[in-house]
Amino acid sequence: MALAELYTQYNRVWIPDSEEVWQSAEITKDYKAGDRFLHVQLEDGTELHYPVDPSALPPLRNPDILVGENDLTALSYLHEPAVLHNLKVRFVESRLIYTYSGIILVAINPYKQLPIYGDAIIHAYSGQNMGDMDPHIFAVAEEAYKQMARNSKNQSIIVSGESGAGKTVSARYTMRYFATVSKSSSNAHVEDKVLASNPITEAVGNAKTTRNDNSSRFGKYTEISFDQSYRIIGANMRTYLLEKSRVVFQSENERNYHIFYQLCASAMQPEFKHLKLGSAEEFNYTRMGGCTTIEGVDDRANMIETQKTFALLGLKEDFQMDVFKTLAAILHLGNLEITAVGDERSSINLEDNHLNIFCELLELNSDKMAQWLCHRKIITTSETVIKPMTKPQALNARDALAKKIYSHLFDFIVERINQALQFSGKQHTFIGVLDIYGFETFDVNSFEQFCINYANEKLQQQFNLHVFKLEQEEYMKEDIPWTLIDFYDNQPVIDLIEAKMGILELLDEECLVEYKCEGFLEKNRDTVYEVLMEILKESKFHLCANFFQDNPVSVSPFSSTISIKSARPVLKSPNRQLRMTVGSKFRSSLSLLMETLNATTPHYVRCIKPNDEKQPFEFDSKRVAQQLRACGVLETIRISAQSYPSRWTYIEFFSRYSILMTQQELSVSDKKQICKIVLQRLIQDPNQYQFGRTKIFFRAGQVAYLEKLRSDKLRHACVVIQKSVRGWLQRRRFLCLRRAAVTIQQYFRGQRTVRYFCLIGSLVVRVLLKGSGRQAITARALKETWAAIIIQKYCRGYLVRKLCQLIHVAAVTIQAYTRGFLARKKYRKMLEEHKAVILQKYARAWLARRRFQNVRRFVLNIQLSYRVQRLQKKIEEQ
Repeated sequence: MALAELYTQYNRVWIPDSEEVWQSAEITKDYKAGDRFLHVQLEDGTELHYPVDPSALPPLRNPDILVGENDLTALSYLHEPAVLHNLKVRFVESRLIYTYSGIILVAINPYKQLPIYGDAIIHAYSGQNMGDMDPHIFAVAEEAYKQMARNSKNQSIIVSGESGAGKTVSARYTMRYFATVSKSSSNAHVEDKVLASNPITEAVGNAKTTRNDNSSRFGKYTEISFDQSYRIIGANMRTYLLEKSRVVFQSENERNYHIFYQLCASAMQPEFKHLKLGSAEEFNYTRMGGCTTIEGVDDRANMIETQKTFALLGLKEDFQMDVFKTLAAILHLGNLEITAVGDERSSINLEDNHLNIFCELLELNSDKMAQWLCHRKIITTSETVIKPMTKPQALNARDALAKKIYSHLFDFIVERINQALQFSGKQHTFIGVLDIYGFETFDVNSFEQFCINYANEKLQQQFNLHVFKLEQEEYMKEDIPWTLIDFYDNQPVIDLIEAKMGILELLDEECLVEYKCEGFLEKNRDTVYEVLMEILKESKFHLCANFFQDNPVSVSPFSSTISIKSARPVLKSPNRQLRMTVGSKFRSSLSLLMETLNATTPHYVRCIKPNDEKQPFEFDSKRVAQQLRACGVLETIRISAQSYPSRWTYIEFFSRYSILMTQQELSVSDKKQICKIVLQRLIQDPNQYQFGRTKIFFRAGQVAYLEKLRSDKLRHACVVIQKSVRGWLQRRRFLCLRRAAVTIQQYFRGQRTVRYFCLIGSLVVRVLLKGSGRQAITARALKETWAAIIIQKYCRGYLVRKLCQLIHVAAVTIQAYTRGFLARKKYRKMLEEHKAVILQKYARAWLARRRFQNVRRFVLNIQLSYRVQRLQKKIEEQ
């Protein structure tokens, strides 16, 4: 169909808007090829002459039947405004937070607790095919679990999105689903331990930011291990790039990690008195953002929950207290006062209360600590020089030490969690859940933000390759001619970062970059002076000493595909300095993650933040559009729109569009052949569709065109039916009225005639009787009697007519109301029957499709088994 014809036939388009991104408009005048303006009317009634380029006309709106589809790829017109509108209708009007976009699940954060995650919902999705029920995070989890069980292949669920989009919650519900549907037969309650790891990692790795009250400030990949019966036997957690800088610095309206505030809120409890803590407002490291509380969050109650989950994982009170002592020591270290002595020196008072508490908690020598926080040792080939530091340098050394201690504590806690989740026996398969930090851009982008965005570029590349590989496999399976379509490839960006002499290598060589490079080099080196490390190694506090040994905590002996120490991979490089940089370690761990993901079957969950004010079910089109562009959903849809985005099985097409088929076409026994004949008649351009083995593939806009033909046919049929029914009803009413009138006239005339003859007869008898009696009746008397009879006749006739008219009016009124009541009752019954027929039609069609899919799956399984047996037999014979 020509482009101009489309804009003549479909009169609704999308117009760019500065506030809503896109707004709907109705074409008020037919568009002709070559017109420079499109005459449209906005929804608020505004008339607009919209300037157009004939090669880039405004996007068309989808038919109403497609609005609210649970899969974006089912839309006839696939473009940004259609996707935004569909998501908005589902989210705002229908209160539905999940929508499919092909293999992607788009999850919009409702900022409200919804009753859609209970055990009953989990069991409802268990065993169901993806697409049989409404989109849900449980449907993605079930699909991963089913593919793992069916193919014995490892799976990954990649949860991504901006901070505050709901990634952590989505990952948590995914693991809860696996824990519920694959209960272990042992009494070890492994599933409970897997779920218990979440509150702990959130306490030590999550914080309040301006965008999210519970933002994950590290990446986490959790491998949930299954045995041959596909029951959970254990788990392993790998973490990436903890945001250590948050320990010593928070922006306005942000908080440090939750665990610090939980500890401060519990400071008055007897078991924490020896930590000598106070409120969070008393410590530099917790009050810096000016926000020490979160509305609706009870830090004291959360501390109790954290302690319970520690205990559930088998981490006893002694271990917990060691962790809390380390955390308290970090807070006291942040309050340590460093005084400037001139311009080149600094010092710490040995009587500083916080210094003494810090050293007491970690069992350190306070004199050495006070000295080496303000001095550094420089060792050359010929001599050792002790150089004093300025106050800013000493403060940096203090903060670097705090970050180092917290980083090691975080890794140690993750390691102990992994030990608690370790399992005996052999892992058969696993499902990994990746809760990764989202791509974000701020006015000032730090080194951590650079690494985060680098990780997202790698994940986006993996997503592109996987999605387009699936697209190609679909066309090959259906024997559809495949033409490669250009798409955005971010390989140049990745090469810029990680290739030889890329940004990471240049960072190691102290070279400038485009990000705000102040602090990049120091953060990349992660420098803590050697003397301070030696002091910590000498600590009698075993937890602290263990952090900084030359041989750190060993890797948990997990039976996992890839066993590494959490977030501490090491590059195999002869250059020791390069091996120790944060960027190098992050690149190594990220490469390891990508190897794992590429060795599994990925499933994608794209979390969307609907607004920045955290208002329930408020939809900010600008913010949503930004995120859809960044996470690849719109790019995927753009690729689909350039190929054949709409796909119908032959049975589905026949069921939907049989109304457009002629009796001659329906007489053909092969439904597949009928579909081909009908499409060749309805769509003249053969390039607009392709016939596959089991499906018909349509280009964008063709399903909308078929829907219009179908609605026109139905409308015409409705008019014909209404015309015939109304004519029949009017004829029936007329015949009924005429029959009633004839009957009334018949009885009235008969009665009048009978009464007339009876009166004449009685007069004649009276005359005869009087004439034979005393006197004969005179002519005058006879004439008067006859006149009286005539007068009586007309009087009685008048009275009878008046009474008849009254009765007729009453009868007509009663009949009108009665017939109206009966007609409405009959109409309601017909409407109910019609709705029942429609429901039956769709139910039977769904059942038929489901039976067909089950039979096809059964046949494929038999074929697969038979072919495997033949192949094995052939191999054995060879």
